[in-house]
Amino acid sequence: MTYKVFQWASGAVGRQTARVALERESLELVGMHVFSEAKRGKDVGELIGVDNTGIQATNDIEAVKASDADVVIHTSLPSLIAGENENQDLDDFCELLAAGKNVITVVGYMYPKVYGDAVVKRLEDACREGNSSFHSTGLNPGWMGDLLPLTMSSLCERVDHVHVVEVSMFDNYASPEIMFDSMGFNATPEEYEVKGARQKKWLDGLFSESVQMVADGMGLGVTEVVSSIEIELADKDLEVAAGTVRKGTVAGQHWRWSGMRNGEEVIAHETVWRIHPDVAPEWEAGNNWIRFKGRPEINFEIARDFAFMDDGMLATGMHAMNAIPYVVDAAPGIQTFLDLPWIFLQK
Repeated sequence: MTYKVFQWASGAVGRQTARVALERESLELVGMHVFSEAKRGKDVGELIGVDNTGIQATNDIEAVKASDADVVIHTSLPSLIAGENENQDLDDFCELLAAGKNVITVVGYMYPKVYGDAVVKRLEDACREGNSSFHSTGLNPGWMGDLLPLTMSSLCERVDHVHVVEVSMFDNYASPEIMFDSMGFNATPEEYEVKGARQKKWLDGLFSESVQMVADGMGLGVTEVVSSIEIELADKDLEVAAGTVRKGTVAGQHWRWSGMRNGEEVIAHETVWRIHPDVAPEWEAGNNWIRFKGRPEINFEIARDFAFMDDGMLATGMHAMNAIPYVVDAAPGIQTFLDLPWIFLQK
């Protein structure tokens, strides 16, 4: 079967997924939704750096709904941190789902129950109306901090505590939109306080989804997820792939999300993010790792930076693309990692 794909957004991840939809025999790219008026009407090939495709980009959601696409691959910047309407992503998801388009996104809502019954009901109602399915995925969250621990738990007789640590260096991540606009690097403390409020809301939701889903999948009884953050400022101008990080602006972020049961932490997810190798040398600087306390105890390490993976944006997009058959063929409704079968490479 050939699955027809409408690509939503033409950023660093979207260009990768659109290219794969053009190249993979089991997929057919039928359109691209863009946000810039300057991109509207341009050939998709021009936007993603390949030969002309004969497909013109649109910025009209009605064109997406009227298409014969089986699935929309949604890879835009999250509306919780970009744009005027924080709920735009959820609005778009529900409109597309109600119109009969399956949706796979990488911007969050991986485990919608975290946002309350109203959000779950809205998504489920839209899926029911359009006989469609919704799935959210990614790299972390979406693989390292959730699918790997869930898989590892199958080796355990008992799990008492799960600890996930992601150590990431972003000096080679050549996207100022993601690094500066989305993640808050290169912001003064005052700018970060304002910008960080939206970022914190987004990240708290995003990683709370991951923690809660893992806890539910393992039956850990988590009823609350709490977070904390520490930032580090650049002590000099730093040149990185995304641009210049100015002296005195945010260059490091250390987050922790704790899943609590009866006041006790039973699962923790930490992220240690640096925009440059010189930042915060006292923070965790080794490999990414996952540690289980219980029976048996398990320590699992993943090499960090490019020893682990040389293209995180491609990996993020491919987790969405490889999910297409499973989501399109699934029963209508929200399809989380606790609902879908294993996702394998699609030829």
